[in-house]
Amino acid sequence: MLMRLGIFMLICLGFMLLAGCDKEPEVGEVVSTFDNYLETGDLPAMKERGFIRLLAPRFDEPSGLPRDGIPASEYQHQAEAFVEYLGLEPRWVYADNFSELGTLINQGVADIIITNYSVTKARKKTLAFSTPVNAVQERLVVPRALADLALTEMGSLIVSVPDGSAYQETATKLAKRHQSISVEVLDSSISDEALVNGVANGEFAASIVDSNMLDVLLDEDGEAVAGPVLNRKRRIAWAVRPSSTELLNQINQYITSERIITSDGSAEARDWEAIGERGVLRVITSNNPASYFMWRGELMGFDYDLIKDFAKQHRLRVRVVVRDSPSAMFSALEAGEGDVIAASMTITSDRQLAGWAFSKRYLEVNEQLIGEAGDVPLGSVQALAGRTVAVNPETAYYDTLKDLQATGLQFDIQEVFQASTEMLIEGVANGEYDLTMADSHLAAMESTYRDDIAVLFQFEPAKEIAWVTREPQKILRKQLNNYIKRNYRGLFYNVTYNRYFVEKKTIAAHEAYRVEPGRNISPYDDLVREKSLEYGLDWRLITSQMYQESRFNPNARSFAGAQGLLQVMPRTGRQFGYSNLTDPENGVSAGLAYIDWLEQRFPARLDLAEKLYFTLAAYNAGHGHVEDARRLAQRLGKNPDKWFGHVEEAMLLLSKPQYAQQARYGYVRGREPVKYVREIKTRYLGYVSALGEQKQPEL
Repeated sequence: MLMRLGIFMLICLGFMLLAGCDKEPEVGEVVSTFDNYLETGDLPAMKERGFIRLLAPRFDEPSGLPRDGIPASEYQHQAEAFVEYLGLEPRWVYADNFSELGTLINQGVADIIITNYSVTKARKKTLAFSTPVNAVQERLVVPRALADLALTEMGSLIVSVPDGSAYQETATKLAKRHQSISVEVLDSSISDEALVNGVANGEFAASIVDSNMLDVLLDEDGEAVAGPVLNRKRRIAWAVRPSSTELLNQINQYITSERIITSDGSAEARDWEAIGERGVLRVITSNNPASYFMWRGELMGFDYDLIKDFAKQHRLRVRVVVRDSPSAMFSALEAGEGDVIAASMTITSDRQLAGWAFSKRYLEVNEQLIGEAGDVPLGSVQALAGRTVAVNPETAYYDTLKDLQATGLQFDIQEVFQASTEMLIEGVANGEYDLTMADSHLAAMESTYRDDIAVLFQFEPAKEIAWVTREPQKILRKQLNNYIKRNYRGLFYNVTYNRYFVEKKTIAAHEAYRVEPGRNISPYDDLVREKSLEYGLDWRLITSQMYQESRFNPNARSFAGAQGLLQVMPRTGRQFGYSNLTDPENGVSAGLAYIDWLEQRFPARLDLAEKLYFTLAAYNAGHGHVEDARRLAQRLGKNPDKWFGHVEEAMLLLSKPQYAQQARYGYVRGREPVKYVREIKTRYLGYVSALGEQKQPEL
């Protein structure tokens, strides 16, 4: 097993110091970025120290792209806001083992548990729970062969559940009521995703999972399906020590006053007053690289960031509702499934006639014709004659082209249903399509990733992009317009716009660090050698990855906020106990800890080389997207355990809507991890050759 203890800052429960402990903790490995302490006092003791410590499992992230609900990160932000409301500073403590959260709280390692933590009878014996922040159903998960059967019709059934979980409590009650049911208790660290996958591949006969998790974990055509509801209202809450009565009282007051309690998600046509009462703004959007997507576990997108800032200014949380086309988004809005559409919607007369009530514009764009790099620019729109333009007929581009044809201009429109702008641009770049159309901001975004396309013509005048509401939502529309008036082209707006549409997404290439026998291959060879040895990794491979990530610049920062030599996200660094990631030692240590964590997420049966390729791809795009690609590869008849020629080809497909819509983690710019793995391997082999050394045998 790869060594991990040398890299983490451990909290030794028997001592008052965090770092430098030579005794492993009694309960589980916990980590923080500050000098932690043992404290079991109530709120006055916390005020004396100036901190409240928030406890969560490491990488407490959704097992998929949130498509209908409030992202877990919103609750973490609310917890931080609560601590700041009390005039104190929030400090995060992370634990490896979910089942040990209660023990850690009672031993004084942290003060409040903040995660998807169910209220159970067993936990209530040792913890005090807040007012519930959510209520979920627990459902049986069974093989597809048992779909639609009542529990009494399923015959003998073994239900596998994690030790110490709320699922175990439900399964135990179920077994007492039904003689045909027995319970298998699994390791407490097993995740909801592993439970669903276990049922799908036949490892488990059945299991139990929260309904909100099943929304993202169940594949439409997968072998695991949702069975009967076993618990209709399992409460989710924050938890503290029983002695923290003053703290609990403040938490309950805050949860009530700040409306943290989750709405039930039922359809309701609401205007501003009802939205304020619920404390939740339901945002309808689309999973694409401009509006809303997941990258390295972070939820991102220009439209998402902008509407989230609007919600924040009004002390609202964002509930995301994902739909796949403009017509599906508007249907959801009309049905009351959401309050506003935030998905780069162009204002058109046809949409206004159809009942779309637009806000003021928050973006002005020009439609552009996109061709291959090197193609001759069109001097006028008349030069379009005889060409073919590929577009999705549901977009405003199609209307523009039809209007042009109506003037008598002779050219062809190639209708590509369900195609995204990125997919069509990719098709132009590889010669599949002659031309396509894109809004200028989307064309600019693609140009931050690639240099094989060109803008051949720009249409005038500029068109306006706005948020969409129902006509009766006059007050909401007024609030949206006020926000746009205050913030359009202001500091936050400009920084966010540049982040997605201007800044290059890859470090600019420059003359490579020349490698010669007897010369270092980077300025950080000694540091990388030392740190890589702790994990049993080839330091030359890590150096190749470091060049790919930062070009050996410790001060490098990505468009998404990743920092340092190995471009670690600050939140990721914190979960391994590291801050100040631009410090070379911190940046390398955090990156290697994350590489090790990712490597352990893949099955032990994998060939070591394949495991490394998957780990590199996961480092670039996120573990969830790689698992999506492995599942897709298997469905396509390819080998899910091989990267080159198999999973990498499936990864490329996940940028296409028809595949991204069915993937747990949604859209990913698949060409990036494919390029990333290939270039790191090639450079690594170049290092080995130049140094006259042997490569790692499996590579």
